[in-house]
Amino acid sequence: MGSSKQGGWCKKTTSCPKARTTLKVVRKTTYTIVLLTITAVTGATGNDRVSATVGNSSVFTCPQKSNTTMVSWKISPKVGGPCALGYKADQNKTDRTNCSDSINWKFRPDRDPTLEIRQVKIAHEGNYTCEVVAPEGNFHKTYHLTVLVPPKPTLSCDDQGNPVCQAAAGKPAAQISWVQESNSTPNEEGHDDGTVTVFSKFTAHSTKVTNATCIVSHPAGNWSASIACPPRQGETCRSRGLFHLQSCLGLVLSQHLSSDEGNPQCASVSNATCGRDSKPSGERSQYL
Repeated sequence: MGSSKQGGWCKKTTSCPKARTTLKVVRKTTYTIVLLTITAVTGATGNDRVSATVGNSSVFTCPQKSNTTMVSWKISPKVGGPCALGYKADQNKTDRTNCSDSINWKFRPDRDPTLEIRQVKIAHEGNYTCEVVAPEGNFHKTYHLTVLVPPKPTLSCDDQGNPVCQAAAGKPAAQISWVQESNSTPNEEGHDDGTVTVFSKFTAHSTKVTNATCIVSHPAGNWSASIACPPRQGETCRSRGLFHLQSCLGLVLSQHLSSDEGNPQCASVSNATCGRDSKPSGERSQYL
């Protein structure tokens, strides 16, 4: 017969390990119940990343609970100080602290605690946290707002007759690409307000390329355009099958007109001469 332990609750030595095991299970179960209770009382924190285009409206929803006693929005922008909106059901009262007129309740907060930003600006970028106090517990939701600024795209020709594509003051920086193969590398220029200007000069692999198409890609929208840049005056007229056969030094420019009769900039060279001391216009040299 095994001896009993002090306190008389464990009469056999073989039953003690079982008792300790049972006690551990009870403690673990109790701990789990406590955790579940805490989770039920306080809603899990969410952190959603959202984006809005500058100038548009942005809406943030909040957990809706019955018999809500209090609702608050706490805003922490990247630039400037924080602001807050609050509603207390027992007083049927709302208050606001340091929030601009563009940030407000979308509806009556006692019915729907949704927040709305009208005319979104870069300064609105930051964190927006809603907290709801109800009989069943506290619930909160956090949003991280990123503001998008569409770039201003342009496509033009530089003094050398090269197509230049630019996406000005976009946020984030736009991506520029060319439909045709190009040796160009985009360059970026940052601005104090966080926007970036990107520009790219088209440099074709082949001299046969006469028309360039630029594509600007951005989260706020895409844009594309095409352009055919005329050569500089006195340079080779290469557009659509025109070739410079003889250059200055008093020699006449000759060209192939069969495929470019609609190009006035190149057709105007047909009877022109190169240089002040060249022969009178009207002469045509032979094709090489």
